[in-house]
Amino acid sequence: MRRLPVSIVVLLGVLLAFGIAALLAPWIVPHDPLRQSLLLRLKPPGTVDPRQGLFALGTDDLGRDLLSRILYGARASFAVAILSVAVSLAVGVSLGLAAGWFRSWTATIAMRLVDTMLSIPAILLAVLTVAVIGPGFLDLVLVLGLTRWPRYTRVAYASTLQVASMPFIQASEMAGAGAVRLLSRHVLPNIAGPLLVVATSEFGLMILFEAGLSFLGLGIQPPAPSWGSILSAGRQYVERAWWLTVFPGIGLFALVVCVNLLGDLLRDQLDPRSARR
Repeated sequence: MRRLPVSIVVLLGVLLAFGIAALLAPWIVPHDPLRQSLLLRLKPPGTVDPRQGLFALGTDDLGRDLLSRILYGARASFAVAILSVAVSLAVGVSLGLAAGWFRSWTATIAMRLVDTMLSIPAILLAVLTVAVIGPGFLDLVLVLGLTRWPRYTRVAYASTLQVASMPFIQASEMAGAGAVRLLSRHVLPNIAGPLLVVATSEFGLMILFEAGLSFLGLGIQPPAPSWGSILSAGRQYVERAWWLTVFPGIGLFALVVCVNLLGDLLRDQLDPRSARR
């Protein structure tokens, strides 16, 4: 079995650290992220209160601990990204497999639908949809999931066309295997590599979309913490409370860059030809 490069292992470790911090946020945060104290508003990083203790990254305009809110914001971002990627992956791959296997009018309709969806900027479509149906966690997941499926459909369609013409598929079909069995047992495992690369890059994009929509007030609603809403509230105090935008911005930047680099490295590992182009 081929060993993973050190760079991929390091990026996976960083991503795992983010994930563990988000998952364990209720147990590791130093303060209640929703607890307000106007006496402690806009305190700089390193502030120590005799009653509540250390505020390592400072406090926001309502006296809430910024570190605790960032950790809970990571929890929201991971949840939205994972669920929205799962929705778009399920819809896109199912449609791509059906179009690539049955072809004819199924492929024509599916690909025209994909072209139509891709002609509309995804973030614009997400903003318009959320503005109509209203903000909320489940609505955000569905909107993001149902606006990003065309990318999976294209990859699944092209990969299915390639795999379906291979001799072992034709042999299984001649042996009496049905379409469902062939697609689930033979085609899908052989196209999982390209789909994994797409899902990795889409994961980072979903985090950005969630932060952007929350920044505009269309995502996770206050007082629940989200990186986007923290940045939105902090922009009013950039000159006197720089930490409100710098620390969540660094977290968002680091996570998205890590995911994108991991996606590029996985693509090179799974398709060495792309690295030589």
